Amino acid sequence: MADDLIIPTSATKAEKYQALIPQIEGLLLGEKNQVANMANICAALKEGMGFFWVGFYLVDSLEELVLGPFQGPVACTRIRKGKGVCGTSWEKKEMIIVPDVDKFPGHIACSSASRSEIVIPVFNGDHVFAILDVDSDLPDAFDNEDAQFLSQIVNFLA
Repeated sequence: MADDLIIPTSATKAEKYQALIPQIEGLLLGEKNQVANMANICAALKEGMGFFWVGFYLVDSLEELVLGPFQGPVACTRIRKGKGVCGTSWEKKEMIIVPDVDKFPGHIACSSASRSEIVIPVFNGDHVFAILDVDSDLPDAFDNEDAQFLSQIVNFLA
């Protein structure tokens, strides 16, 4: 795997993901350490897609997520199950797209600059072991296209 990502600057969002996915897969190939793999996924997504914040929250107990590898401004360290977007995604075992974080009941504002968010649970069988959290400083930044490609990326960790 090359040391630098190759992402066409004038590409559409889908073209950027399509260029990024095989490069992420190459970064993870043969590496069994999940923390290292999550760290490289975060770095690749931050660099390749220009997200405001991208990171993983890891299931730390039956009731709490703890901050894992991430790229961006400092973040909340712990999130209770069912609280905020990440805790709700974990509890419901489903992806959540939030066009406007100010309108999400119980949103946890780790950064006041965050305007929209997509959160995807990472599964090992039926068990959620991590949450991918991606924030934008723009409202309504995420859609089904992001959901499709980011789901494909988190499946590399399964």
